[in-house]
Amino acid sequence: QVQLVESGGGSVQPGGSLRLSCAVSGSGLDQYVMGWFRQAPGNERDVVARVYWGDGDTYYADFVGGRFTISRDIGKNAVYLEMNNLKPEDTAIYYCGAARLGGRYDYWGQGTQVTVSS
Repeated sequence: QVQLVESGGGSVQPGGSLRLSCAVSGSGLDQYVMGWFRQAPGNERDVVARVYWGDGDTYYADFVGGRFTISRDIGKNAVYLEMNNLKPEDTAIYYCGAARLGGRYDYWGQGTQVTVSS
């Protein structure tokens, strides 16, 4: 069982930055991949980035374009998403998710709202 709690969302102007945090609790985390997803109104939930808890390997969606960085802190049991040069189209609810290696994302946080607007 894995529990996830996101924080750090908010409202920023275009070009601004935000850092999202996901507090992770559970055991055997080295067998999990952690992901950040986002969902805008009327859209499906899309993957933004993921990081493998065990070795730290990362993956980013194409739309990230080098603007975001995902990381995990094993000592603090946390996953972060550093977002820079934010655009209005980045506006969405951002969710932290966890999946066993080779499995589906079965664990989700409650989500945190990110709004990018001038």
